[in-house]
Amino acid sequence: MRQTLEDTLLSAIRTIPDYPKPGILFRDITTLLGNARAFRRAVDELVHPYAGMKIDKIAGIEARGFILGGAIAHQLSAGFIPIRKKGKLPHDTVRVAYSLEYGLDEMEMHRDAVNPGEKVILVDDLIATGGTAEGATRLLRQMGAEIVSACFVIDLPDLGGRAKLEALDVPVRTLVAFEGH
Repeated sequence: MRQTLEDTLLSAIRTIPDYPKPGILFRDITTLLGNARAFRRAVDELVHPYAGMKIDKIAGIEARGFILGGAIAHQLSAGFIPIRKKGKLPHDTVRVAYSLEYGLDEMEMHRDAVNPGEKVILVDDLIATGGTAEGATRLLRQMGAEIVSACFVIDLPDLGGRAKLEALDVPVRTLVAFEGH
């Protein structure tokens, strides 16, 4: 019997209780990445709606977004843009501050990573509160990118990140949802 996509992905994602602090259920996709079948199905499912479209770049948010984004970029014959924490990129960068659960941080990308009007898909492993994805959206738009979609393997809908991106007119695609966090 063939497993559904959701069953395949849910069984491949490890949940770690009380990490990084008590009361948090950390959804760890490293087990999904290590499972060839689950990894392939996740990437194929994230790519499928955009196959045949002209997508110029995939923007991956550090660090798991690099892994997923690289695979998606390869499948769509698109370029890849790393979006990193402040101070990690070696060339001329643009930067944006974004909200974390407890404070602010900054992310950046190379100034020449995207050209105005290029169609970009934003990728990360998980959408929770949406602060990081919202910051990445602002950064890409600041450089003139047209964000086609934001894609995530996991959605934590109770934390409101999807709604935050949709309020910015960014379509959101997720593969599995976990109620509660």
